[in-house]
Amino acid sequence: MKSRLFVTLALLLGTLSLGMSTGMAEKKAKKNEHTLVREALQRGEVLPLVKILEIANQQVPGDVIEVELENKKDALIYEIKILTGTGRVREVKIDARSGAVVKIEDD
Repeated sequence: MKSRLFVTLALLLGTLSLGMSTGMAEKKAKKNEHTLVREALQRGEVLPLVKILEIANQQVPGDVIEVELENKKDALIYEIKILTGTGRVREVKIDARSGAVVKIEDD
């Protein structure tokens, strides 16, 4: 009985430590991703968010409710969700390097 309890506890602790190390690895990867984006911004390879928001608002006037920066097929794409005056949510996808509007769609 004691050995079964010990095995169960050992498995549980092993699972918990695996989950914690995976979570730590994800945080480290996120930190590295943020550092890479910040460095690209400093080198002028990525447009500042203020400029991206101006472009988005010219295309779809309204209130910005969410902004994400995604790495899609080796291109950094800003995904900006905008709540329009009519209550519709639209998503504007903008190339972070060039400022070109990639796509506008209803969300």
